[in-house]
Amino acid sequence: MLKSRAPSEPLSSASLRGRAIAALSRREYSRQELFTKLLPLASDQDQLDSVLSDLESEGLLSDQRCAESIGRVRGAKYGAARVRHELQQKGIEGGALESVVDQLRASETDRLQQVWNRKFGTPPSSADERMKQQRFLAQRGFSAEAIGQLFRGLRDKL
Repeated sequence: MLKSRAPSEPLSSASLRGRAIAALSRREYSRQELFTKLLPLASDQDQLDSVLSDLESEGLLSDQRCAESIGRVRGAKYGAARVRHELQQKGIEGGALESVVDQLRASETDRLQQVWNRKFGTPPSSADERMKQQRFLAQRGFSAEAIGQLFRGLRDKL
């Protein structure tokens, strides 16, 4: 499938609105993501800001909804720290960011256990194996406290 090139003339506000709605129909976007995506097509930043503000006031564009969506999807595989970083990269800040991260922290030990079970499933047989498993989980953004708690529980079972 060929990608269309950016038009030589800027799009009208109605066309920008249509493009924004089409993008939002596929997945949730943060305001910053949509701004970055559509800026090359707009005549100026003020035009695009106006279109995005209208979409926000109509409830079609929401950083909170975008953050919750990312938290649900990414939270199944990653820890709160990694999801926080991803949300910040998408321009989500403030209450939307904190509420999602707080929810993820509350369920982090359960999600960590699920990720560990899917990936490893059996307690490490050596110190090297334990360190490998711990590194994997840390790279996934799980807290050192939750990882330590998981491995203390595994050691107690042995």
